[in-house]
Amino acid sequence: MNPPAGTADFLAKLGWGEGDVLPLAGDASFRRYFRVADHGRSAILMDAPPPHEDPRPFIQVAQWLVARGFPAPVILGTDLEQGLVLIEDFGDARMRETVDAAPESLLRMYEAAVDILIRLRDEPAGPWRPYDRKELQREADLLTEWYCPAIGVTVDTEGYAKAWGEVFDHALAAEPVTVLRDYHAENLMLIGGTEALGLLDFQDALAGHPAYDLVSLLQDARRDVEPEIEAAMLDRYRRVTGAGDDFDAAYHILGAQRNAKIVGIFTRLWRRDGKPRYPAMCPRVWRYLNRDLDHPALAPVKTWFDANIPADQRGDPMEIARV
Repeated sequence: MNPPAGTADFLAKLGWGEGDVLPLAGDASFRRYFRVADHGRSAILMDAPPPHEDPRPFIQVAQWLVARGFPAPVILGTDLEQGLVLIEDFGDARMRETVDAAPESLLRMYEAAVDILIRLRDEPAGPWRPYDRKELQREADLLTEWYCPAIGVTVDTEGYAKAWGEVFDHALAAEPVTVLRDYHAENLMLIGGTEALGLLDFQDALAGHPAYDLVSLLQDARRDVEPEIEAAMLDRYRRVTGAGDDFDAAYHILGAQRNAKIVGIFTRLWRRDGKPRYPAMCPRVWRYLNRDLDHPALAPVKTWFDANIPADQRGDPMEIARV
């Protein structure tokens, strides 16, 4: 993976011209990342090439978070025309690998991650688009647009929208907060080898319900979160914030919505984008979704799922499509 054209000049202008540029893993988007190592210091170069990517939302959210004392990376320099951004380097240690390798750290790592969300709840939302009914429905529709056709199931799409429409009122925040939207163990870094957590992948932030990021953390599409851990962290959040039954209902509604969306996105990454590793994570996401559907607030949505997608059709779309 070669650095983008213009990298040398960009780094030179920022005083990093003598650094070695080393490739790092990318993500599910067109963005690429490189580490710039220069005489004992390092930074991360983000390549967000236009027109596929626009780094301005990442920059705006990062600066908003840093200004309020949240652990987002400091922006060291930008070239918006080329889509180049140099940011603070948090290192390579992610929460995901840390808790998997050292289970004794799991509880305190999840507590630290929940505590960031408790702090974020106390901040009025930034100047982001609202996470409203229209956006929630658009995302939920990804399941019927991508997953259902991939497994060869014809479903009642009008009934699907109607069922969600009956529950979304309970998931709209009276006082919106900044929702980072992809808050999970692979996007939380251990800064400089400590157990202090750093935030990444927040460029899609919206103003919405505080339960959303908690669901993202505790119903993690990329690693199993045991029900006991989920319950303990929910209890911690409720104890500190005073959240009650309304929050619980919103948590499960947004959990079901998010998991339906993820099943659709993972299927799309396979079918449209040629990334076959994502469907294998769908069974985990379905397990979370099925648990959410058991909450009484989701009765209309559960009725739709039971009538349209049988239990044996909820899993890895690649495997189901082969049968």
